[in-house]
Amino acid sequence: MNETLTKHKTSIRFRSDITLNTIALILAGGRGSRLHQLTDWRAKPAVPFGGKFRIIDFPLSNCVNSGVRRIGVVTQYKAQSLIRHIQHGWSFLDGRFKEFIELLPAQQRTEETWYRGTADAVFQNLDILRRHDAKYVLILGGDHVYKMDYSRLLAEHIDKSADMTVACLEIPLGEASAFGVMGVNAERQITSFAEKPNNPVPIPDQPDKVLASMGIYVFNASFLYEQLVRDHDESDSSHDFGKDLIPYLVSRYRVFAHRFLDSCVNMASGMPYWRDVGTVDAYWEANLDLTKVTPELNLYDEDWPIWTHQEQLPPAKFVFDDKNRRGQALDSSVSGGCIISGATVRRSLLFSNVKVHSYSNVEDSVILPNVEIGQYARLRRVVVEKQCVIPEKLVVGYDSEEDRKRFYITETGVTLITPEMLGQKIHQVR
Repeated sequence: MNETLTKHKTSIRFRSDITLNTIALILAGGRGSRLHQLTDWRAKPAVPFGGKFRIIDFPLSNCVNSGVRRIGVVTQYKAQSLIRHIQHGWSFLDGRFKEFIELLPAQQRTEETWYRGTADAVFQNLDILRRHDAKYVLILGGDHVYKMDYSRLLAEHIDKSADMTVACLEIPLGEASAFGVMGVNAERQITSFAEKPNNPVPIPDQPDKVLASMGIYVFNASFLYEQLVRDHDESDSSHDFGKDLIPYLVSRYRVFAHRFLDSCVNMASGMPYWRDVGTVDAYWEANLDLTKVTPELNLYDEDWPIWTHQEQLPPAKFVFDDKNRRGQALDSSVSGGCIISGATVRRSLLFSNVKVHSYSNVEDSVILPNVEIGQYARLRRVVVEKQCVIPEKLVVGYDSEEDRKRFYITETGVTLITPEMLGQKIHQVR
């Protein structure tokens, strides 16, 4: 028993030493154009998710919960709402203990260009990274929803004496063209890597699946800096990790794959949860999944909380109990500050400060913060952008041809509504 306890304490100290010597860099500069008008005024990592969060809260929370508390957030595209969110919600890290979140906008620090690729975004901040004197650099995307213990990834990277480690997951063969696809040997050393291949190579003995990069990388810091300088000097490089750096490194250095299954925290369904909510359909589906009895993503986990900016809001309120005017929400998730006034909400997720007025009906919908829905409105299978004022008696989701004249409709029939589509001018940062 004492020997087991000693090994456990040694393991905890080992993981602590690793994370204390790691700096994480979250690449949060992308627009996410497949989300259409949801990213007209914000970068994809700033898009609201789950009733009270933003997408970037997931990699940030993973860092903090994993013990990685030196974090840089690289921004570029329409970053104001992202910057404000981080300033308001992530100021609790303590600089006295060398904890920080540092915003790294494109500043043309090395030359007069904006970030030209994922590797270039890191290269242009090399002087800042070197100043922090970390042993390991953890590179993360800011636009995926998942729960992952990065300390396990880091520990495996060190255990294998790797120069670089790529986190990976198994995905269906038909989805491979959107990912970096790798081949590995028995020790999981990467033997081949192709970015968004037209003819991906499946996993041996699993012809319907491929091993895909999650866009999560660990580097030995000195090795990364050396390779970024080399790549910067290559005139024909696009300066991207997936397109340029990884294919170059695979055949020359010790590059390993880490299975997401080995570090995933959320296993409610028995399978690792990871979502790219990069389309309106995927975004709608992932949000509505949270209203189910047992969602695949567990947001009630006290051992691995998702941190965010906490607004000071009153609890949700449901008023009126007349036969045809009853304030109620069924199979739904309703956030603070919402008032359901004599209206019915079914199988929907309402973000903060949503007002639903009498006799209206909302079904299978995602309603972002500060939306007001007028009387007798009927909404079905919609995503409503922040700050929309839905007019009285507006009906959406029942006649696609009529809806298409004013709104964006996805291939599966989900309708996106924004203030601009309603002819409303909004002057606040979203």
